[in-house]
Amino acid sequence: MTIEYINPPALYDGAPHGLSHATVDTDTGLVFVSGQVDWDTHYRVCHTTLAEQTEGAARNLALVLEAAGASIDRIVQLRVYVRGEIGAHLNTVAPILVRHLGLSRPALTGIGVASLASPDTLIEIEAVAKLVR
Repeated sequence: MTIEYINPPALYDGAPHGLSHATVDTDTGLVFVSGQVDWDTHYRVCHTTLAEQTEGAARNLALVLEAAGASIDRIVQLRVYVRGEIGAHLNTVAPILVRHLGLSRPALTGIGVASLASPDTLIEIEAVAKLVR
């Protein structure tokens, strides 16, 4: 198995935390995207609302997928972690995800959590996708 590490320069450096934004199994063509959040390159949350952070995390997800040689329409599994009760936030998060996913309908799991990577982080989105070949 050959693994390629994806770390777009437009995103924060994951090395101090022991992570890459994505890894690609070049044998299977699977892309495993680390949880994407609405952070700048200095590990700071860019926006304060859940809607804005969902937009930012979705944009970062698309950026990582493109850098890996995949795209939003190649996502096979998506996990969305939201601070708090997931059902209380579906009306905010779901329309944004639908807009970013377009016609793609990956397997999706929404998970409510007590905390995320920083106290101000409200959402994190991770994915598994297939390379465009």
